[in-house]
Amino acid sequence: MPRPMRLLGGSPYPLGATWNGHGVNFALFSAHAERVELCLFDENGARESERLTLPEYTDEVWHGYLPEARPGLLYGYRVYGPYDPANGHRFNHNKLLIDPYAKALHGNVHWTDAHFAYRVGSTREDLSFDRRDNARGMPKSVVVNTAYIWGDDRRLNRPLSETIIYEAHVAGLTRLNPEVPDRMRGKFAGLASPAIVEHLTSLGVTAIELLPVQAFIDDRHLVQRGLRNYWGYNTIGFFAPEQRYVGSGEIYSFKTMVAVLHQAGIEVILDVVYNHTGEGNHLGPTLCFKGIDNKTYYHSKPGDPRHYDDFTGTGNSLNLAHPRVLQMIMDSLRYWVEDMHVDGFRFDLATTLARGPNGFSQDSSFLASVRQDPILSKVKLIAEPWDVGLGGYQLGAFPPGWSAWNDKYRDCIRKFWRSDPGLLGELASRLTASAEIFTRRGRRPSASINFVTAHDGFTLADLVSYNGKHNEANGENNGDGAAENWSWNCGVEGPTDDPAILKLRARQQRNFIATLFLSQGVPMMLAGDEMGSGQSGNNNAYCQDNPIGWTKWPDDNNAGAKALIAFVRRMIAIRKEFPQLHGDRFLTGKPVAEGKPKDITWVTPKGVEATPADWTFPEARCLAFILGPQDGSPALLAILNGHFEPVEVKLPGANFAAAWRMLIDTATETGIVENRTMKPGDSLRAESRSLVLFRGG
Repeated sequence: MPRPMRLLGGSPYPLGATWNGHGVNFALFSAHAERVELCLFDENGARESERLTLPEYTDEVWHGYLPEARPGLLYGYRVYGPYDPANGHRFNHNKLLIDPYAKALHGNVHWTDAHFAYRVGSTREDLSFDRRDNARGMPKSVVVNTAYIWGDDRRLNRPLSETIIYEAHVAGLTRLNPEVPDRMRGKFAGLASPAIVEHLTSLGVTAIELLPVQAFIDDRHLVQRGLRNYWGYNTIGFFAPEQRYVGSGEIYSFKTMVAVLHQAGIEVILDVVYNHTGEGNHLGPTLCFKGIDNKTYYHSKPGDPRHYDDFTGTGNSLNLAHPRVLQMIMDSLRYWVEDMHVDGFRFDLATTLARGPNGFSQDSSFLASVRQDPILSKVKLIAEPWDVGLGGYQLGAFPPGWSAWNDKYRDCIRKFWRSDPGLLGELASRLTASAEIFTRRGRRPSASINFVTAHDGFTLADLVSYNGKHNEANGENNGDGAAENWSWNCGVEGPTDDPAILKLRARQQRNFIATLFLSQGVPMMLAGDEMGSGQSGNNNAYCQDNPIGWTKWPDDNNAGAKALIAFVRRMIAIRKEFPQLHGDRFLTGKPVAEGKPKDITWVTPKGVEATPADWTFPEARCLAFILGPQDGSPALLAILNGHFEPVEVKLPGANFAAAWRMLIDTATETGIVENRTMKPGDSLRAESRSLVLFRGG
């Protein structure tokens, strides 16, 4: 007969399950619980083998030490306390709960009504306490040995101003690549495969920004429709890598991926979702936080603790104003930096993280904690600067040390290249890092993360192929996704064999790419845009873990995709070659030093410097600028003609350059030009909707 296990007192710190070589310490925060049971499971997670009460309660932490326990042990918690939704308490000890600090999970949520603390279908959840055990359908937390031999790997610490971001989905980027071995596709190992690494390095990108990789769940309503939460914005475990990406390597496969990418000179930035969890609104399931201490973890409506204050549009919002919730997020961030070696974070709906009693605040506990943290303050911090709550749009309002996704850049560039009028003034601002938004408190152009496309919205190929969204496959009657995309289909909605339209679409893609890499600030491109990957007009593929959402890799016969890849490589190389394009000082339109040219000069099609009156013509759609010589590099002249007709442009005078050597003309077949030199005063026919780039010679 097996010897019964006995928990010793253990320690309230650190939180989570910590192996010390002899046993495992378990510690769980809950301010309002009355008792906590540690539940142990067999190696398959199918049978609950032991249930032990945590013997100690210190500073609102329940804890115990299990001698001789080892990594690989599967466990969960049952938390006792009042079931009183009207007062914000939703304890139900019949529900097995995930450890918020679990560093790995085993198994997935198998949906049944037993995952809800109340009887589903009842009119009042506080009158229908559900006594069914949900353990069989719950993921189990896993005790982990975090040791890993990193060798000399460390964060690359590349300056943000020199960073080129490639936003990608772990599975989506690798699923259809024929050079990635089948066993690696859709996993961290696939992202670290030679085929993917060689592609990234050949492009010249310096950082990969991964859609959520922390453990998340598939929403019940998606599973019922045969879909999945593909993007992963439904986190349930802030320390555990998502199981579907780890394969048999557990957390070590993530670490190996990071090490391989670092060796290739590529930083790893994680898209993290700390604004809400996968437990939904007050009628959602009880999987973790809701059953551990609902009143602490979530923002509740003032005067109505039964319901949540939902700033995220997902049903709930994490309450980072509480010190223990803030501690969990800070511990999570430090874990991913120190133990997993990531280089930075993009924070989903970051406004929610900085909310206090009076809404968004630059001095919120979260932002203040990050600012003073000796580890986190030194990594890349990127905000999605909005949420759906009152006062949620906060572009430019995040404090020094933070960059932000600049959606104003996205919208302006899209409108300009579809020939909308009256945009020259705004375009000039967007090309120069949106100084009116970001230039304060010592901030630099790298505060602006410029993008034309991202995971949320059209791909680049779809942006030039569809006027409207086509999300029917999502099962929501095309009612989901943004309705206004500032897109243009070039004359036909969707696929076409018309060579003139295909030629124009290819040019438009080159226009967007060239503009992105010629802009001040930090460029971010969407994975697959460099090869024309589309989603059949779906601008909200969050649930499409299938060919709709996956990156389409071209075959050897796809000349158009090959040409586009070559163009992206050329534009990234140009950006790296010329310091004027990746400097980190806002341009002023003044000489960089006495007797030197201006750092930027705006030029009219007549070849002369623009006057204030030249910015007032509402129908003007052609903008040119010269970036002055810098650090031994010659001047650059860019001509952006967003007009639907050609424009004659006189090249600026010899005071800027003795000659102009063309590098890029998006109106040509490939966009890349060699061996064409023009003189100051020569007339150039800038074709309709085209971008031309010269270097001084």
